[in-house]
Amino acid sequence: MSFGLPNPNHAAQAPVCPRHPDRISYVTCQRCSRPACPDCQVSAAVGTQCVDCVRESNKQIPTSRTVFGGKVTDGKPLVTYVLIAINAVVFGLQMMIPSFSDHLVYAGLYTSGYFEPEPWRMLTSTFAHSTTFIGHIAFNMYALYICGRVLEPMLGRLRFLALYLVAGLGGSVAVLLITDPRTPVLGASGAVFGLFAAMFVLLRSRGVQSMQIVILIAINLVIGFIFPGIAWEAHVGGLVLGAAVAAVVAYSPKGNRRALMQWVGIVLLVLLLAALTLYGAVNIRVPLG
Repeated sequence: MSFGLPNPNHAAQAPVCPRHPDRISYVTCQRCSRPACPDCQVSAAVGTQCVDCVRESNKQIPTSRTVFGGKVTDGKPLVTYVLIAINAVVFGLQMMIPSFSDHLVYAGLYTSGYFEPEPWRMLTSTFAHSTTFIGHIAFNMYALYICGRVLEPMLGRLRFLALYLVAGLGGSVAVLLITDPRTPVLGASGAVFGLFAAMFVLLRSRGVQSMQIVILIAINLVIGFIFPGIAWEAHVGGLVLGAAVAAVVAYSPKGNRRALMQWVGIVLLVLLLAALTLYGAVNIRVPLG
């Protein structure tokens, strides 16, 4: 005679979520047929799927790339905004704490044989600006904004950031090798000129007319040579390195290894700049007395 007692093995036979074994679930994934608790369920056009299948499916979706191999974004120049913000914050600190510039401003003597090497100034100086002439940071940030809105979506965020930093470093290296090593130099002009050059190279690689950019570069270069107190060496260095980075990105052969070749090329440029910096640090001497 049966008295309808509950089956003691019923709980053990109930389907449980593989990700959460303590949760019973009678809802199964449409792809793998495994149980999925409410926290692991994802609604899809073909029914409910588990998070593991959705994640695996997303991996198989090819990433959209720009014409130059960068990852397609929402179009907002986020890196450009961040760079402008960093420059603005540094400028504010320079205004409030005058001695703050002493830790950032680059001068060749800081990498000479007579002083303790402080090579970080080669890059940090590109985020500092003159506090006596507001037009210095105003022009550089305006140019960064205009160029960044075009270049960042074209290149992708990482490539654009690499372009900016390498061009800025190239400007500092040119200053170290060409100018009086006792002259302090600061500003984002080298990086900005690198953006100008990159825009020219990238547009030309696509067959786009770029005479306006050539005129813009020529005018600003001439200004740097005519007016005193402008580090034209940084402009030239940034121009050359910006063009070099853009050429590496634009002319790397298309294919599965395109991204690898682009980044290898950029790394080689950085290593070249490091070697030139070491050369300048060892061979340039500051006159005594």
